[in-house]
Amino acid sequence: MSGNTLRHIAIIMDGNNRWAKQRGKAGPQGHKAGVEKIRDVMASCQRHGVEVLTLFAFSSENWKRPSIEVEALMTLFLNYLKREAKKLNNEGVRLRVIGRRDRFSEKIQKAIVEAEALAQEGRTTLVICADYGGQWDMTNAARLVAEKVAAGELSPEDITSDTIQEHICMADLPPPDLLIRTGGEHRISNFLLWQAAYSELYFSDLYWPDFGAEALDAAVEDFHQRQRRFGKTAEQVLAQGK
Repeated sequence: MSGNTLRHIAIIMDGNNRWAKQRGKAGPQGHKAGVEKIRDVMASCQRHGVEVLTLFAFSSENWKRPSIEVEALMTLFLNYLKREAKKLNNEGVRLRVIGRRDRFSEKIQKAIVEAEALAQEGRTTLVICADYGGQWDMTNAARLVAEKVAAGELSPEDITSDTIQEHICMADLPPPDLLIRTGGEHRISNFLLWQAAYSELYFSDLYWPDFGAEALDAAVEDFHQRQRRFGKTAEQVLAQGK
């Protein structure tokens, strides 16, 4: 096993609808089963010593889905925030929600604020990406930097990758070491485009509601077998590890 450090796992929770259809159930039942799976995966991450778990719950593009499905997702999101915040706090988990908030109902926006306030201390951080997109994140960071340039607080020639990094979501957290996508698709679908630049990618054929502790263990084991080079040669990495 390698000496890879695993501080941050990010997951695209895909396959809820297909899981439901496979069982002759309505799509919202798949999403409900997927929400229930979060608790198990969070516990497994804590067992592996993972500091941050980031979940892609609702993308910027998911608004295009059928209205009945979007409404079901909003209800599940609201119920999760109200039900789980206290439990997360008791289990030493800090909750953070990233993404746009202005397109959510006032009720959901209020629930987000209250849940984050309740679960704000802990050794582990759970990040929920809701109405989030990697392109939106980078565009928003560029806008914030441009505003500082316009205000005379920053010169264009002083803008570096570190400047952008300081303005993206989760700038204060370690970047994802491992990015997992369930459901059999092999793409990252506009998720954490900046933050995942050097993430190890792991694709599972399991639908999200079937992705439990054993599946996460397999992903973690695979991660530890890889050589992370970050632009260096294999020989340099080996020499550095001696």
